[in-house]
Amino acid sequence: MDAHPESRSDYDPRLARSLLRSGIGDPNAEFREHQEEAIRYLVGGRGRRRLLLVQKTGWGKSFVYFIAAKLLRLLGSGPVILISPLLALMRNQIAMTERLGVRAGTINSSNRDEWDSVIGRLAGNEIDILLIAPERLANEQFREEVYPVHLSRAGMWVVDEAHCISDWGHDFRPDYRRIESLVRRLPDNVPLLATTATANDRVIEDLETVLGPGLEVVRGGLDRPSLLLQTIDIPLPKDRLAWLAEQLPKLAGSGIIYTLTIPDAEQAARWLQSRGLDVRAYTGPTDSMERIALEEALINNEVKALTATPALGMGFDKPDLGFVIHYQAPGSVITYYQQVGRAGRGIGGAYGVLLSGKEDKDIIDFFRESAFPTRSEVQEVLDALYRSDAGLSLNDLQARVNIKHKRLAQTLKLLMLETPAPLVKQGYKYQLTPHHLGGGFWERVERLDEIRLREQAEMQEYIALSSGHMEFLIEALNGAPAEIGNTHGLQPLPAVSSYDMRVKAEDFLSREWYSIEPRKRWPAGGLTDYEVKGNIGEDHRHLPGKALCRWGSGTLGRLVEQGKYQDERFSDRLITACVKLLREWNPEPRPRWVACAPSRKHPNPVADFARRLAADLGLPFHAVLENTGKSREQQKQMRNSHWQARNIDGAFRVNTRLAGRGPVLLVDDIVDSGWTMTVCAWLLRKHGGGEVHPLALSKAGGS
Repeated sequence: MDAHPESRSDYDPRLARSLLRSGIGDPNAEFREHQEEAIRYLVGGRGRRRLLLVQKTGWGKSFVYFIAAKLLRLLGSGPVILISPLLALMRNQIAMTERLGVRAGTINSSNRDEWDSVIGRLAGNEIDILLIAPERLANEQFREEVYPVHLSRAGMWVVDEAHCISDWGHDFRPDYRRIESLVRRLPDNVPLLATTATANDRVIEDLETVLGPGLEVVRGGLDRPSLLLQTIDIPLPKDRLAWLAEQLPKLAGSGIIYTLTIPDAEQAARWLQSRGLDVRAYTGPTDSMERIALEEALINNEVKALTATPALGMGFDKPDLGFVIHYQAPGSVITYYQQVGRAGRGIGGAYGVLLSGKEDKDIIDFFRESAFPTRSEVQEVLDALYRSDAGLSLNDLQARVNIKHKRLAQTLKLLMLETPAPLVKQGYKYQLTPHHLGGGFWERVERLDEIRLREQAEMQEYIALSSGHMEFLIEALNGAPAEIGNTHGLQPLPAVSSYDMRVKAEDFLSREWYSIEPRKRWPAGGLTDYEVKGNIGEDHRHLPGKALCRWGSGTLGRLVEQGKYQDERFSDRLITACVKLLREWNPEPRPRWVACAPSRKHPNPVADFARRLAADLGLPFHAVLENTGKSREQQKQMRNSHWQARNIDGAFRVNTRLAGRGPVLLVDDIVDSGWTMTVCAWLLRKHGGGEVHPLALSKAGGS
């Protein structure tokens, strides 16, 4: 790669090298291959400069844009705008700018109270580089106050983790599609840099279409000789937990354990803590301040590991990370390469171990099927908006369409990103436009689904390997064939754990109980048949309760599923487990009797279980809650809280002739939205019952 032919003579290689050494903290550091050429290309030319850097994790892509930003500012250019997808990535990048003497600011979801100050500093030319999330491109304040001014005034635009732009990228982010319109409006004299570590040929072709024409592509090698890659098939969670408990203490340094779901990350952390290991969970819902503390604890080796969802991924920089272990297999080898590449970036040897489980396929299938709305869901949304001239808010739409909240929000976002868009957002309301949804939308959805199915199959090939793991990853990423190095000097880890530890893990899982929290408000609009709305008084709520297990997960979860849909009778093992739970939970005030939530489609298993449990507890059982006969759908068919609540409006009544007195244990098989427990508890309290303690056999969700 050469600098632009109209290159400026004021590019200072000595200053660039000095900045590199300051950033790394090594007075003898030198640029890696292509780093200085990339900086010179961005800083030196006067004409069109658009560059895509595809380089492996740890190569130093951030040094390219931070040093280029500093040099451009010294040459009198405007502030650099950096689009960065994750808060963890932003925090690492801001720390680096301080070492380089670059004044950085950020506008993101975690610092709303600072936005006005940052915008003011930007207007006063007191910021060298502004870091924003792609979602800011959709924010009205940003579009009105920042975007128009800095589109052409910026010294450079940088798109980090640029594979997110591509429909084919492993971590497609819909808001990244707004970058295409930005690029079309970008003047030729404003350089554009896009960077990624994980882009195969298909992604690069897509990026050339969006960021080009005339996009310069610099693609480096993908080999990571410091990594020992290993795959171990361990179908059951209890055996994987046992393996982690035995192997983690033997591994040098600290690392990351990736899971596919939030419940699995939290469960693995609790288990490893119970074995005396300092392991914490890092997931999407983790508070932003706690995330910062956890990242710093890992960087400073104050914890052995973080169990994490992909919320801790792109851009997290710890050069001496000793291991990355996958508790379950991700959906593609591209995702896997990106995550495992966090390890061994600045040390001689690190482990990258993939533990595949029996549940992996079901979880990945769920994610794949949830990625895009169905035709019927899109039509529901468009029909609801068609019937409302004034437009509808997200809450209004939830009350009108049977779609989960997050899925509905994603559907709206995807539809607004179409060109032309069939709907727009005016203030907080969504409204239809004159444009119809084009067939290209559904063609793209079908192509992507096919691609992801092929990627799943490719991941299964990787799992089955006994050797040649790095070669496989490089080929999957369309990397240049190269001689694969091996500098790690490590030995593969054993594939099995001890029988004793597996027994302890199974016992732990049998005690993994889940909370059932009381709802404090009725849904918007209330429940008309029961004539209730607004707050649920404390004397009409149930107390915090417990669920024995997660639906379909582990031995107990599978027993619940089998009892409900196959045997139509719940196992005695579940009775024993619930008795143990109640003994350790010890709810106060102590229940004096047992009731159960009535089931319309499967009435016998829950009532039978509640009777048997009551007998073991030495308590009377009263079938005081009855179905009213009102026709309703199965609660699992209701996709959001509004519909789940309305579905049971008027569905239950209390037979006062059978009413018990005093605190009651209220039993059900599955708790999901919590509305069944809420309504049943309200009815019991309304008819003179005592405090209500909910007990469910399983909690929906998770794996």
